[in-house]
Amino acid sequence: MKHLLYICTIIVMSIGMLVAQQPTKPASQSKTSTKKSAVKMKTTQEKMSYLSGFDLGQKVITNVKASNFPMSNESFIYGLKEALEGKANALSEEEIKQVVAEFQKNQPQQPNDQQQQEAIAKVKKEGEDFLAANKLKDSVTTTASGLQYKILREGTGKAPAETSTVTVHYRGKLINGVVFDESYGRGEPTTFALNQVIKGWTEGLQLMKEGAKFEFYIPNNLAYGERQAGQIIMPGAALVFEVELIAVK
Repeated sequence: MKHLLYICTIIVMSIGMLVAQQPTKPASQSKTSTKKSAVKMKTTQEKMSYLSGFDLGQKVITNVKASNFPMSNESFIYGLKEALEGKANALSEEEIKQVVAEFQKNQPQQPNDQQQQEAIAKVKKEGEDFLAANKLKDSVTTTASGLQYKILREGTGKAPAETSTVTVHYRGKLINGVVFDESYGRGEPTTFALNQVIKGWTEGLQLMKEGAKFEFYIPNNLAYGERQAGQIIMPGAALVFEVELIAVK
């Protein structure tokens, strides 16, 4: 078990699988499936065990895809099964060292601090240029904080306060149009407390009423600042969100 954890830790650190915590972004929610499981699950324990395994599998496959790690599903499942059954690691201490060394040797070289700062500055400049041009459009309004928005559809219902819980449909994009997250693709809206998301959302959604649909253009200081968020949102990035306010509680 110690060997398995050691390998997993080294691999995760090497390929950057761990992403920054994202308490300020609506959590991704998978669409509930209606297909029948091949395994009969009757008790709460059985169902919770399945959910734990399924959640782990989703996280693993998301990170594997993001890092282009050529993982063998068969070997991974075999290793997980061995560990859960309390068996000894099938690889020797020497084999573990060789595998990890070989894996690390084949990983792309990480940028140094200067390169990282230059990359952040470039992303920030691109965002600033985008927002500077965007604010000149007649359809776009800019608030005192620098948040920009365009009204796609007016609402007639209740407007949220900072402490409200809201249900929304949304699509998040980079300024180049690349979609990094959306509830539309999952087929169901998401619900969250408005004071627990990025500043641009907290401010922007208070400008809306139920039934409204806005597009927000969010500068990096109202988004994630100089933090990396997931595999796609780079430090210093300005973001674009299409948001439909469904309900306010």
